[in-house]
Amino acid sequence: MQKILINTKHGGFNLSDAAMQEYAKRKGMKLYSHTPNSLLTHYTLVPWTEYVAMDNYNPKKHDVYVSTSSFERDDPILVSIVEDLGSEKCSGDYAKLVIVEIPDKVKWEIQEYDGMEWVAEIHRTWD
Repeated sequence: MQKILINTKHGGFNLSDAAMQEYAKRKGMKLYSHTPNSLLTHYTLVPWTEYVAMDNYNPKKHDVYVSTSSFERDDPILVSIVEDLGSEKCSGDYAKLVIVEIPDKVKWEIQEYDGMEWVAEIHRTWD
């Protein structure tokens, strides 16, 4: 079975700070968080090897930002974090994360309405 992470609450998929910290730890990366001119937190993930090699690293000048909604939803590390820590601890503001299991080899996509998501099988369409 394939495990896919979705948000089941109106508002949108979003990871908590604790989930982001755990993701960085399991990936062996350094995590920096920023809140530039908005209420949303943006993150920079840097591999430890690059972090150690960089003198006076400034995350505001780094090009690689990570949005909590940009992760692959079937990322095994991300799914395992939600399994280990629980949905409540991993869900960001206005989110309720749930793991959906579907059969292997099914081609899928995430569909949503007003931030509430579900997994749908991909079918062919023609115009």
